[in-house]
Amino acid sequence: MVSVVSDFDWDEGNCGKCARHGVSLVEIEALFQGNPQVAPDIRNPHQDERFIAMGRNAEGRPLLVGFTLRIVDGRTLIRPITARYMHAKEIRAYEAQSSQTEK
Repeated sequence: MVSVVSDFDWDEGNCGKCARHGVSLVEIEALFQGNPQVAPDIRNPHQDERFIAMGRNAEGRPLLVGFTLRIVDGRTLIRPITARYMHAKEIRAYEAQSSQTEK
């Protein structure tokens, strides 16, 4: 994954899709300010390379963001595609992975 990301790529399309699940743009951007777990989205049927970021919002609620990276005017931007709060099974997997990386 690219090590230097300069900003986010927001427009009407992805703002609406992310907000549909009750996740604010502020929460999404804050997730990436922290230390999210990031992995390739292996279930992605699209041609562009997509990733999943998992972490917690400021209130501690587990959050999942699907995103891709875009190069615009020589800058690497995070383009969130969808965002939602994690389901119980995803939370368990996230917490198990977090505990292993902390060791």
